Amino acid sequence: MAEINEKYSDSLRKRLKKWEEAGIRLYMDGTPTSSEYIEQKCVNEDTLYMPDYVTDKEGRIKEIRYDRISLN
Repeated sequence: MAEINEKYSDSLRKRLKKWEEAGIRLYMDGTPTSSEYIEQKCVNEDTLYMPDYVTDKEGRIKEIRYDRISLN
C-alpha cells in the first residue's frame, strides 16, 4: 500500500507543480493553498478530494479547486 501511495504522491506532486508554475491558482476546500499542502492532504488522509477545474472565457484553466467529498 505504501508503494501505491508513493507513486500517487509523485504523480500528483508533478502535476500540481506544473500547474502552479503555469500560474494556475490552487485551492483546497475554498482556501488558497500550495501544491505541497494539497499533496499532503490527498495522500495522507482517509478523506477523498475531487479537483474542479475552473476555466476562463477562452477555456483555459485558471483555478483548480480540491474539495472534500462526503460519501454520506
